[in-house]
Amino acid sequence: MKKIIVMFLLISSYSFSQLSIGKEELTNSSVSLEFGNQNRGIILPWVTSFNDVPNAVNGTFIYDLSDKKVKYRKGGAWYDLSIDTGEANSALQDALNENSDAKLVIGSQANTDQTPGVLVLSDNNKAMILPKVASPHLNIVLPSAGMMAYDTASRQLAVFNGKVWTFWKPTS
Repeated sequence: MKKIIVMFLLISSYSFSQLSIGKEELTNSSVSLEFGNQNRGIILPWVTSFNDVPNAVNGTFIYDLSDKKVKYRKGGAWYDLSIDTGEANSALQDALNENSDAKLVIGSQANTDQTPGVLVLSDNNKAMILPKVASPHLNIVLPSAGMMAYDTASRQLAVFNGKVWTFWKPTS
């Protein structure tokens, strides 16, 4: 992972058991990470190519600069969450060097967790609640490539590849 545009890179090896961002309290004790209800999403790590993430575990999400698509890891393979090829200008970060030790671990196993990643949720009995936005394609004014949010209007996962929003609903 050469190129990453995540605020968490500024934090190196910090750990928390639960964290809320943009709100005072977590919804309940089953939450590792929760975001407020502003019209914002989270931006996934930008990588030059999914091939540059050799030790990725299932459940990993990235923005792949090689084809400008949001991807996730499942069953040992990468799956595309973008319908179309996106757009992203990585010029601001091209000359920068990644701090390979930068990592934020949230959960009760934070001090011992060895899972590779920039943001790792280490508990196996807690979940992350994505930023909730009603119609993010209408209400997030300047989305960034690799942005993800939960669309409360359509009840779907929304990902932005730098060009278009793609919406995903779990299959029954």
